[in-house]
This record gives sequence, structure tokens and C-alpha cells, in this order.
Amino acid sequence: MTAPQTHRPQGLFELDPQALEAKVVELGGRPFHARILRKEVLSKGILDAQELTSLPAALRAALPEALPLLVGHALDRRESRDGAIKLLTGFDQAGLRQSAIETVYMPPRKKNSTKGATVCVSTQAGCPVGCPFCASGIGGLIRNLKAHEIVEQFVRARALGPISRCVVMGIGEPLLNLEALQRALAIVREGLELGARKVTVSSVGFPERIRRAAASDPRFDLAISLHTPFQEQRDELVPAMSGVPIDEILSAGDDWFAATGREVTYEYVLLGGTNDSEDHARNLVDRLVGRRATVNLIPYNPSPELPFRRPNPTRVENFRALLEEDGLVATVRWSRGLEESAACGQLRAQGVAGETDPDLDSVSAT
Repeated sequence: MTAPQTHRPQGLFELDPQALEAKVVELGGRPFHARILRKEVLSKGILDAQELTSLPAALRAALPEALPLLVGHALDRRESRDGAIKLLTGFDQAGLRQSAIETVYMPPRKKNSTKGATVCVSTQAGCPVGCPFCASGIGGLIRNLKAHEIVEQFVRARALGPISRCVVMGIGEPLLNLEALQRALAIVREGLELGARKVTVSSVGFPERIRRAAASDPRFDLAISLHTPFQEQRDELVPAMSGVPIDEILSAGDDWFAATGREVTYEYVLLGGTNDSEDHARNLVDRLVGRRATVNLIPYNPSPELPFRRPNPTRVENFRALLEEDGLVATVRWSRGLEESAACGQLRAQGVAGETDPDLDSVSAT
């Protein structure tokens, strides 16, 4: 049986600025304290109200019960040898991994870099796309995340260190939850310096949703997950897009560039022995040459639940070289945190039940 849901007060990022001011005043604060509260929690990654030393002590003491900074439950935290940290957070009933979401904090590869980390956030609990090589779709779609749940991922990531880039490439299809995502990004910009060029949203390429997003004055760059130049194979690799012509997806990408002036990145997960042949490379060139676009090759991050494998580095480099010699701009993005279930959905898929660890909700900002 499912445990009954207990009532909880609304969290900090569930309230709009006017409602937040009213709540802070109700708790004995001043209206400007509401602005300080939102700004500092975001910009510093504050998880504990007692760290908000610019606020009156009485107000700080009232926040946990009356206005919690965070409403999610920290379920798991994994750190890999390369420094990537994956967070598993539940927003429904504490302890349920099935409806949990993943956030990944990826520090710069160079230890002495002055740049901040890249954070990868999710937009849905579960995923409706059903790509057979991706663990995110195991169990299907649970629900869309709300704007404040997307914002909370940034706060938890900022608690681990500075952030300079965001990729919306976690669990879910962002364009199927675009309104909540855009509200969340607007809030995040209040505390983090993330301009349009610092945020990339990855989609499997719903043409009309791409065009709708382009017309909304988007504050992000677009990546389209293509994965193969062959229609029949794409219908298999991206089931939610079955029957949607690749040419129509590419046309929507062209429309995005025309409307925004920003090039599309075409993502291509390289699956060993599946889509990494010379024939695939040549046909991909035929699809994309002449377009204002970049190809981002992503060697597959294996998941024990799935039957696909990672190509060897030589095959990856050969594929990239074939694209570039025929005029495309191609980069390779090797996955971070390979040994710590860093690919989308892997940590969530390890079990449908988990215990909330209270210590995970008190990580100090660095």
C-alpha cells in the first residue's frame, strides 16, 4: 500500500515573487528579505536555512517548517573517479526511485581550470521516448516535472561548486515540458549567470515543438538527437518519432537557425556495431552537409540492463574523421562518470525503492 501523502508547506521556488514577499512578511521579515532569500539560495547553493546569515535569526529559524528551501528528497549520491557527481532526487513520496530524477554535476576536466562545472538536469520523471539504448525510458513516463523541481536541481548542483554551463539532457524530453523548463530557466538566471549560449536543450526532434520553441524567443541553444541517417533504423532507435521523416526534423532545425541565428547541434550516440559504420558516416554527411550545424558524437555509455555496447576509440575517431573530411564540423564527447552509472537513467534504474539519506540534504556549498 502507498503511504498517505502528508501536507507540507509550499517551498521557496513554488512561490512567485509577490507570494514569496507576502510569506516572508508573514514570518516576521521585510519584503527585501524575500529577494535576498531567492538570490542567495540560487547563487550560493544553500541547502540549510541557517547558512543564510544575511537574514534575521528569527526568520532563518522559521524557514524549515514554514517555507522550506527545498522540497525534494535526496535518495542517492555517487561520485566517479573523474569528479562527476550524480544526484538522485525524489519529489513525490520519499524513497521511491521509480519516480526519482537524476542531476549530474560535471566539473572541468582540467583540475586547475577557472571555469565552473556543467550541470545536466532532467525535465521529466521517466521518459516517453523509449530509445532502446537509454535507461531513462525504463518504466515509461511518470510525469512532467514542475518548474520548481527543475530549479531545485540547480540549487543542489550549485551546492557542490560553481556552475558555468547547463545541458538539459537528463531524464525526459524537454520540449514536451517546455513551459515549465522556460519558467525554471528564468528563475535560475536570477542567481546564476547562465546566458543563452550557456544553456543547451537536447530534444529527439519533434518538428512542430522545435518551431514553437524557436518562436518563443528561447534563451537556450538546441541539440537534436539524430543517432542515425537511415529512416528505418531511426524509427527503431527513437520509437516516439517513428514515422516522422528525418528530412522534416532537419527542416525544423533549419527553421530554428533562421529564427534564432543559433546553429543546431546534432547529437549522435555511437553504438558499437549498430550505427558506427563508414556507410552511416557517409550518409550522415549527405544529410547534413551544407547546413549550419555541428555533429556531437557521443560514444555509448553502457547500461547493464541494455544490449548495446560502446565502440572502441579507434572506430570513434575514424567515424569523426570521415565526417570532417567531407566538410562537417564534428566533435567527440566522451561520457563522464562511466563507473558510477552516469548515463541517463542508470542510477534510477538500479532499483525501484531506496532509503532517503538525511545527510545528503546537508551538503555544504564549496
